[in-house]
Amino acid sequence: MNTREVGGAYEHVAAEYLKKKGYSILTLNYRVRKAELDIVARDNRTLVFVEVKYRRSGKAGDSLQAITLAKQKRICQAALFYMNQYRIDIYSSEIRFDVIGIDGDKITHIENAFPFIK
Repeated sequence: MNTREVGGAYEHVAAEYLKKKGYSILTLNYRVRKAELDIVARDNRTLVFVEVKYRRSGKAGDSLQAITLAKQKRICQAALFYMNQYRIDIYSSEIRFDVIGIDGDKITHIENAFPFIK
């Protein structure tokens, strides 16, 4: 499998994990320009944009360390595109940015991992 296929497989693992926690999955792999959203979900009334990172081993560092400030900005830009496309008002909607790190078989879910960044 290539990198994109591996990433897609682990995004499905993360989506199943979120479903078990009671989230509703709205979209997988939303892509715009130079950004993408791995998972868009609902946690009760909150719209959640989830970034998924996978590492087979710790050689390249912890999966959560891969969520740089630049990556966070791209995720926020993609979230704005998503909300605009689906006519979701950013000012009256509850939104959150979560991160799921998968290191081997260990899943770490950080809710509200970072704020909206312009």
